[in-house]
This record gives sequence, C-alpha cells and structure tokens, in this order.
Amino acid sequence: MVTVATWNINSVRLRMPIVERFLTEQAPDVLCLQEIKCQEDQFPYEAFRALGYDHFAVHGQKGYHGVATVSRVPIREFSRHDWQDNGEARHVGVELPDHQGMIVENVYVPAGGDEPDREINAKFGQKLDFLERMTRWADKVDRPTLIVGDFNIAPLESDVWNHKQLLKVVSHTPIEVESLQRFMDAHGWADIGRQHIPDPQRYYSWWSYRAKDWQANDRGRRLDHMWASPELAKQATGHRVHEDARGWTQPSDHVPLVTEFTL
Repeated sequence: MVTVATWNINSVRLRMPIVERFLTEQAPDVLCLQEIKCQEDQFPYEAFRALGYDHFAVHGQKGYHGVATVSRVPIREFSRHDWQDNGEARHVGVELPDHQGMIVENVYVPAGGDEPDREINAKFGQKLDFLERMTRWADKVDRPTLIVGDFNIAPLESDVWNHKQLLKVVSHTPIEVESLQRFMDAHGWADIGRQHIPDPQRYYSWWSYRAKDWQANDRGRRLDHMWASPELAKQATGHRVHEDARGWTQPSDHVPLVTEFTL
C-alpha cells in the first residue's frame, strides 16, 4: 500500500503549520506540493524531517511557482520538464523504487491569465502551449505513472459551481477542456478522482479567497487532479478530497487530494 497526496499550497513556508497538521492527521506516504514559492535552499526541509519525511525532490525558484515532492518512503528524482519553455519551475518527477518503480509526476500548469484569447493574452497562449508539450510527452510514457497537481482546468460541468456562467472564464473554456482531453487521450490516462467520485457528483478542490465563495456560496472548481496510467489506475483503492483544509487558519485556496494504491 502507498498513499500519494497532492496540494497547491500557495507558499510552503507561510503555510507550514497547516502542512504539519495535514501530515500529522493523514500521514500520506508521498506529498506533492505546487506553488511552493521559494528557492530550493529556502525549502523547510527540517520541518518535514521532524514529521518523518526524509526524502525530497524540490524544483524551486524565487518568489513564484515551484514544485516539491516529499516522502516517507524512498524516492529518486526522475525528471524535470520545462513544459513552459522558459525555465520556470513547474514540474518534478520521482520514482518510487520500493513500489514497483512507480513514477509520480508533479506539475503546476499555468493559470492562463484572465482573457481566454491567445491573441490578446499571451499567458493564455502559454498555457495552451504548455498543455501541448505535456501531450507530446504523454504520448511516449511507457512506465506505470501517476501525474498529479494543479492543472488549472476544471473539465466537467460538475467540476464547477456554474457551468454556463464559467464557459468563458479561464479554467473552464471549451478550448482548455479540449486541450486537456488531448493530453488524456495521448496516454489513456485514468482520472482517479472521477473514478471514485463519478460525474455528475459535485467535486471541487479550489475556492477563491473571497469569503462568500467558500463559506456561503460554495463557488468551487476542480482544478487539481490525479491521473494514472491505465494499469496503475486499477490499483487505486481509495481517493479523498480534504475540503475541511480550506477552512483552516491561513489556508491555501486549494485543498489536498489523496489516493491509495495497492503496491
């Protein structure tokens, strides 16, 4: 058995108290963090070691983006892809040598700005190009792989609080959904979340920092994902969304997802 969690933490140093709470309460074997917002030498290694997480793969940069995978079980850094094609720290992959050589890819897809038009919004074009580079990579994946992280796309109608109102809002536009579908098809990824929480059940992982969006109106979106190679997906025995973390002190605007595998 191995459990893997993913969480866009929105500054790991600022949010270390809630990371400690999550690891103490849930104790996943592997935790994949996005948007750590620090350089590698600034990462809070000792705080993780104190909790029993002694293995690290950290890809950081100053003040923005950054991903890190921390683990209680041995991991080996496996890859760093520059799918943004500009040197930003948005990916790190690890191998779990004691768990059938499982690969865990940790990715932070760009948000894409405010306007869903690459002609007037370069950030949106960069997001689509990022997904295209991921798709070309996925077409060549030949190992049992789990890819997790903040994809910044909510593909299904039940992944957002209001499908019609968000059709022209970046993260739920048809062009983004189509791009993500091409990525899925390139390797035949299985959407672990929806394997365990079937559509059309409500499933959100992000709520904005506007208080009413979380506390009163439940205006959420499913921006975070855990997708597995077809054979690996068959070994996923459980999946949880820890919505309560959105209400913790100084929370991230995302919540953790956890999947259990019989490996």
